[in-house]
Amino acid sequence: MRVFLAGDHAGYELRQYLARRLYEWGHDVVDLGSANATDSVDYPDYAVAAAERVGRGEGVGVLVCGTGMGVSMAANKVPGVRAARCTDTFSARMARAHNDANVLCLGGWITGLGLAEDMVRAFLGTSFEGGRHQRRVDKLNALDRSPKGAT
Repeated sequence: MRVFLAGDHAGYELRQYLARRLYEWGHDVVDLGSANATDSVDYPDYAVAAAERVGRGEGVGVLVCGTGMGVSMAANKVPGVRAARCTDTFSARMARAHNDANVLCLGGWITGLGLAEDMVRAFLGTSFEGGRHQRRVDKLNALDRSPKGAT
């Protein structure tokens, strides 16, 4: 599976750890930055770079900033992206199974390495269930096509 990784300086250490693990698991990893943990950068720049690739159907994303909130907000602005900020393995699994999430957002300041690894495994290893959940995902997808601000 192709996995796009990105995040800001606050997510750098966790992102580097996850990149190594994803490579070990045999995934095609595309790391879109940031380059280090010391230079302050703007999370939307990195989140959107990855989300645009995911939105085009090129793979899935794992985004990391300090809390996971900023990258999730930025990624969800990109059409075709359903980014889920998760803090536990169950949520990561359900984001895929019920919401067909295609981007997992994590917080480098708040998520330990082992938990993050478990969440990424659960996220990547879970398929969308479809069925009754499909109509809800269809409604989310329709929001991408509606004029901004329309209900």
